[in-house]
Amino acid sequence: QVQLVESGGGLVQAGGSVRLSCAASGRTFSSYAMGWFRQAPGKEREFVTVISRSGGSTYYADSVKGRFTISRDNAKNTVYLQMNSLKPEDTAVYYCAATVYYCSAYGCYDPRIFGSWGQGTQVTVSS
Repeated sequence: QVQLVESGGGLVQAGGSVRLSCAASGRTFSSYAMGWFRQAPGKEREFVTVISRSGGSTYYADSVKGRFTISRDNAKNTVYLQMNSLKPEDTAVYYCAATVYYCSAYGCYDPRIFGSWGQGTQVTVSS
């Protein structure tokens, strides 16, 4: 298992930007594909984006494509989520997660295949 800690959430105005970080400790970070999910009040947790082990492949939910960018730094054991052009509907608790799947050819969208999760960080976008 890998331990994950998110940071960087907060309150931002619509149209603004936020960068989330997720620091990993434990087993080799590069052995995991990393994803971001989010959960708004009263809604199910939903896929946002995933990045493969090497960082060479990324996949995004249609709702964030073109606005959000996932990246990783394996030397720093950290994955990032840059969120631009934020909308009120992006308001949610954002979770990073790790999976031993490669997620390189087809992406990984099902939260059930992610075995490690962070505690979440709140992002609130005001209109």
